[in-house]
Amino acid sequence: MGVLIVGASKGIGLETTRQALDAGHNVRALARSANAIAVSNPSLEKKRGDALKSEDVEAALVGVDVVIQTLGVGLGDLFRPVNLFSDATRVLIAAMRSQGIKRLICVTGFGAGDSRASISCLQRLPFQIVFGRAYDDKSLQEKLIKESELDYTIVRPGVLTSGPRTGRYRVLVDPSQWRNGIIARADVAEFLVRQIGDQTYIRETPVLIN
Repeated sequence: MGVLIVGASKGIGLETTRQALDAGHNVRALARSANAIAVSNPSLEKKRGDALKSEDVEAALVGVDVVIQTLGVGLGDLFRPVNLFSDATRVLIAAMRSQGIKRLICVTGFGAGDSRASISCLQRLPFQIVFGRAYDDKSLQEKLIKESELDYTIVRPGVLTSGPRTGRYRVLVDPSQWRNGIIARADVAEFLVRQIGDQTYIRETPVLIN
């Protein structure tokens, strides 16, 4: 499959790039610092561009079957207004619509959208203080995706760690099961790559924890 990974230069995006290549996919990695991605593979195309610029996104989508969106912000950005997730998603949805691409796999996080209600009482206030601005925008991001015509899977990992890939994690689809937990970025990436050719979770919003 031809896979575009948006936000591929670090974190979950970089790990997803590695694992998608290992799985035999042709990967186009879109990031402002794409040329600095420390991965070398004949099936990898590093595409320097801005996820907020429609011309960059449209160019990156040519010949693509599936899009994986793995955007993130730095710690310093958490205490300022955050618009990256929703703004980039508006651009992406419009570009995918114009090119007839339907499959979107998007990473948000536990606490976005209707999973916010599943945060425990003890965690709710510190979560809002630290992550509230970012997750308010992630909630808007999810709303935009759900209102689109795309075949989406919105993936909501718990607290991310840098641990090794284990393949042992839980996929919680039923809201009654949703709760916070930890999960390695490498395991999130494994789940994302599995979704490239799997339709099990289309129009679902699974929470991932160990």
